[in-house]
Amino acid sequence: MGEMLALLSMILFSANIILTKLAIARLNLNLGFLISVAVNVLFAFFLFFIQIIFFDAGDLAWHTKGFLLFLIAGFFGTYLGRWFFFETIAKLGPTRASAFQVTNPIFTTIIAWLFLKEQLGSRDLSSILLILFGLVLVSYIPQRSLKNEIAKKSQMINFQPFPELSFKRLVQSGILVALLSSLAYAIGNVIRGAAILNWDQPILGGALGALLGFVLHVATSKSKRNFWRQFKEADITGVWLYFISGIITISAQISVIASMRYIPISVANLITLSTPILVTPVSYFLFKNQEGITYQTLIGIGLVLSGLVFIVL
Repeated sequence: MGEMLALLSMILFSANIILTKLAIARLNLNLGFLISVAVNVLFAFFLFFIQIIFFDAGDLAWHTKGFLLFLIAGFFGTYLGRWFFFETIAKLGPTRASAFQVTNPIFTTIIAWLFLKEQLGSRDLSSILLILFGLVLVSYIPQRSLKNEIAKKSQMINFQPFPELSFKRLVQSGILVALLSSLAYAIGNVIRGAAILNWDQPILGGALGALLGFVLHVATSKSKRNFWRQFKEADITGVWLYFISGIITISAQISVIASMRYIPISVANLITLSTPILVTPVSYFLFKNQEGITYQTLIGIGLVLSGLVFIVL
């Protein structure tokens, strides 16, 4: 069950990557980001409402520790992780920013082992190493793709969903920011895993994390004063694409949180992050190989698939 939920999350996140690429061409990413996170909150609480009425709502007793853990996970994942990730896009470009997310599973495995004493069997460890190696190959950036980074960066550089903070002036390297993004996501994932063990409410937990992320984003966004004006003038198709993106991303987050009840956090996280095996071939046909797919990429996809099969079976 846990593997299936993690695979569902991976499929949903993959669909969102493709959807976002289409949406960016139609609507300002800053506005779209706010729409997406707002829909995260609304749809998550809608699902929780449906769960209470039509299904077994599970343990609804108050769990202070679980509640706080879900909120903290939202801070690290929904808010801080995305902040650093978009800063990475601005500094390094979208292709290299995505490539650095390969370090996320490494951070997650180490943190889960140190703080949750999570133990992995030799089969799981072998599968993780196989998938990581495959993801490194998939994330390899051909030289011709690197030439497009300047153009991509110029399109993304104006995206600043969070205010400039003084300590950011000390961050000179885009690589450091990329690693901080990966680390923040990893911390959020581990905390979600700890939260679900304390309070078995993946839907409510996802909603709480999304709510805190949304509140922090609104409180710190420079463009919030112009939101309604931009929204009224926005391309309607772009708005709908980000709306759907919000539904997809919160559904994916809830799925991976639920999967952590059955399988180790490290394994669930790694399966979820194996999106390149779906995004890469779909991108090839939809965007005419803009990502520069090579034989090395195909070998990497094969290794990732092999590792996933070993884990699931």
